[in-house]
Amino acid sequence: MKLNTKNMTVMALSVALAMVLSFIETLIPPLAFIPGVKLGLANIVTVYLLYTLGAGAAGAVSLVRVLLSALLFGTVQSLIFSLSGAILSFAVMLVVKNFLPFGTVGTSVLGGVAHNAGQTVAAIFVMGTAEIAYYFIPLVISGTLAGVGVGIVAGIIINRINKPNSKSKK
Repeated sequence: MKLNTKNMTVMALSVALAMVLSFIETLIPPLAFIPGVKLGLANIVTVYLLYTLGAGAAGAVSLVRVLLSALLFGTVQSLIFSLSGAILSFAVMLVVKNFLPFGTVGTSVLGGVAHNAGQTVAAIFVMGTAEIAYYFIPLVISGTLAGVGVGIVAGIIINRINKPNSKSKK
């Protein structure tokens, strides 16, 4: 990715949008009785950037979003969990996007499951107990469902933004 004014502007707006989506997600009541179950709305931005501007932009925006979200809405513990999940999720999505023909939905699903895996491993170390691993099965289910939704929305946005506007050609 070439770092020019347009790409920097898109990245800055993407951080802002991801922050708004993260904030909106804090307003949604818990969807399950399992800690850590979230919709992952901000990941729409990450998947979009991964497929449009590339890994550098997606990774930078994801990292800034995680750090700012923890600073504004979280704790040190939530930063550890979010960062662990985000790093593993991004690594998996990068591999899937580049080497497997899954598209935005498959990439998002595997990223969501990887995010939950990263958070579970971090929780085992932070809490000092492996019993937390029992949460992983419901987290895989929720990560899969959220990943499908995120991937569908990201795919729609990519198609709509990249679709030529017939009115502007006249």
